[in-house]
This record gives sequence, C-alpha cells and structure tokens, in this order.
Amino acid sequence: FIAQKEEADRKAADLKAAEEAAKKAPVLQTSTEDKKAPVTTTNQESNPPAPIGGGTSGTVTAAEGQAIVAEAANYLGTPYVWGGKSPGGFDCSGFINYVMGDFGFELTRSSYGLAELGRNVKLSDLRPGDLMFFKGRNVNSTNVGHVSMVVEVQENEIKMIHASSSRGVVIDNFTASSYYVPRFIKAKRLDYGNRD
Repeated sequence: FIAQKEEADRKAADLKAAEEAAKKAPVLQTSTEDKKAPVTTTNQESNPPAPIGGGTSGTVTAAEGQAIVAEAANYLGTPYVWGGKSPGGFDCSGFINYVMGDFGFELTRSSYGLAELGRNVKLSDLRPGDLMFFKGRNVNSTNVGHVSMVVEVQENEIKMIHASSSRGVVIDNFTASSYYVPRFIKAKRLDYGNRD
C-alpha cells in the first residue's frame, strides 16, 4: 500500500509539473502522421449529420467535447450492469458507446478496443471528451480493463465520468483517487475524420 501511495504521489507531482510546463509551452499543431481511426456512422441518409471533429486536425474540438460531456451527465446515477449498454444499466464501455451513439457514431464495444482508437494524449493535455483507460481490478495487469470520459480539467484535478461496477455512472476526481491513479494506462482523443 505504501508503494502504491508513493506512486500515486509521484504521478500527482508529475501531473502538476507537466501542467505548469504546458502553460508555458507554445501550442503545437497535431501532426498529420497521427493514427486516424475512422468511425462509421449509423445514419445512412443522403445528408447525414456532420461528424464530430470539426477541428483542423479532425479530432473532437473543445466545444464538441463539452457537448459530449453534457450528454454523458444525463446518465449520472444509472446502475452498473455487466454487459449493459442502455439507460437501464451500463458497463464502462457500454456507457461510452451509448453516449457516442447519441451523436450518431458506432464504436467498438470493449474498453480494450476503444483504447486502440484515436491518438494518445498526455495527462497535462486532457480536455473534456477525451477517454482515459485503466487496468481492471488487478493493478499488476498490463491490459486495459476500464474506460472513463474526461468531464473537467483544472489545475491539480481531472474529473471523469464512468460506469463504476460498484456505484453505477458517477463522476470521480482521478487525480485524488488512490484506486485509479495506480491503474492508469493511457488517455486518448478520438478522431472522427475531417468534415470535408
């Protein structure tokens, strides 16, 4: 437990240092060499709605991330159901899939599969709508077993919404979590292609 606490404290200090450095660093354009993960739309009309991703890099813009987060918040308190993918009950990836489905997109169903989409994002660069991936219950695992969505980023605080197996859909402060900090694997920003 002491080693986990020290690791959590170290990650929190690294996060704070990274946030301070990010404030001083110039804004960089996203490379066109970043992996692009196309997402198919479920709407086959002749004029389908424009996909999320109006930014020049094709990734979810800050405003779009806020819209996604607002939709996700509508499901706070929904119970956890293993394999659940509806407002009657969600598991973690079912929740992300359902929310994104409200925007006309169909994603892969597993947290592990979701972790392969989009591009990696540093903790210091997170914004609402980004996804965070974690080990499951086994902290010694190297496999993705849980996914959450970033809802708010402030200095020393990253809030995320997710379907917790014990509490249903909730918002947690990642940075202050002794459970999630040592299980963090990576964060991703999904890419839905350009609007052209």
